[in-house]
Amino acid sequence: MRHLTILILSILAIQLSHSQINELGVFVGGSNFIGDVGATNFISPNQFAIGGIYKWNRSKRHSYRASIIFSDLEAIDVNSDDPRRIQRGYEYSTKITEISAGIEFTFMDFNLHSGEKVATPYLYTGISVAHHDNYYFFNGVQTSENNSSWAYGIPMALGFKTNFLGNLILGIEVGARYTFSDELDGSFPDDPNHLPHLFGNINNNDWYVFSGITLTYTFGENPCYCIN
Repeated sequence: MRHLTILILSILAIQLSHSQINELGVFVGGSNFIGDVGATNFISPNQFAIGGIYKWNRSKRHSYRASIIFSDLEAIDVNSDDPRRIQRGYEYSTKITEISAGIEFTFMDFNLHSGEKVATPYLYTGISVAHHDNYYFFNGVQTSENNSSWAYGIPMALGFKTNFLGNLILGIEVGARYTFSDELDGSFPDDPNHLPHLFGNINNNDWYVFSGITLTYTFGENPCYCIN
């Protein structure tokens, strides 16, 4: 029975691998933070971001997608337009590792086997989780809590992609991440002993944005696209 199960799973895996097309590549760009420290500009990359991305094209109009992106988040009050933040003068930075998975929808058919150049805008959403160190501010100085947390969130990306050269697909996108956390910038300390150092708007959670390009390589047999 065990050998039969392995055989069935192997056949299914082969069929799936031959009935879809895959994309594997990189994301390169920048990041910016939107929270209780620093500027609140939506698209203002100030730190380098890089990662890997994988897509499984389920049809000509949607793909399942997963990625891992590494970056620093940095926020400086004096770069804000808010006079109160400028006067406060806080500075914050942390490293994050984000894992994201979800679904990508194209505005137009993106048939990679038409033999023609194709291009389309797209939307991406799903769920993300970002690993970050925890901080609080003591006498205006960012101070480590010597522990870390995972910030869950919802990615919302808008992009444009085209198969510009053979099996290579080039994309450009801007993706905001709304997190269910107010801990990323230290405004809401994770350690209850540091809650007296709480500041900012406790009703607003943190955001961060990735802006950049994706370059992926397609491989696999012609897809058996499902009905849209």
